[in-house]
Amino acid sequence: MTNFVALIPAAGSGSRIGEAAPKQYLSLAGKPMIYHAMNAFHLTPRITRICVVLAPEDDHWDRYDWSRFNDKLMILRCGGATRAESVTNGLQSLRASREIQDQDWILVHDAARPGLSIALVERLLDQLVEDDVGGLLATPLADTLKRANRDHRVACTESREALWQAQTPQMFRAGMLLKALQTAPVGITDDASAIEAMGYSPKLVMGNAYNFKVTYPQDMALAALVLQEKNKI
Repeated sequence: MTNFVALIPAAGSGSRIGEAAPKQYLSLAGKPMIYHAMNAFHLTPRITRICVVLAPEDDHWDRYDWSRFNDKLMILRCGGATRAESVTNGLQSLRASREIQDQDWILVHDAARPGLSIALVERLLDQLVEDDVGGLLATPLADTLKRANRDHRVACTESREALWQAQTPQMFRAGMLLKALQTAPVGITDDASAIEAMGYSPKLVMGNAYNFKVTYPQDMALAALVLQEKNKI
């Protein structure tokens, strides 16, 4: 039986948001930010595990009540200095403990994307479950793109034709993903890039604007509005 495992790397400090606590623990709609992504996975029946990769020295996690997720939750305190390291370490730990097999599907999701919905997770599963490679949620670029020069003036306008903005989850077989990350070029910023470096072409699955990544302080207010709208549905 093939399993679907959510893996959330949450070992970062989120320094760009300008808060003392790591970004994943900032309060959003009365819960830590990471809670909302975890909840979407928890409410998706086909997701069998939610694995959260924490920094070994994380002293924030135990301050909160995560009991709602106990039937699926696994904590891995093996986070690395980068997102790629955290995902790699998490996969290696899960494989060593025989919690995953190479053919299992891994859905890697950013802790700072609280707008993830059950419908998006289900769409990803439906479109990729029979795929030979896997893929990711993404949205076609709508804005005009400007390339800047060193003086922060417009150097040129870039065509947005066929350009998509990558989101998460990004869904790949455990064995393929681990191999890709272990051999990936330095500096990759997402899992799909590692798969691409091996010569594969991940499938793009339509996401939506609600599933944006909270990066800067002003994003918190927008994320709160998104969650408010989701709760009406």
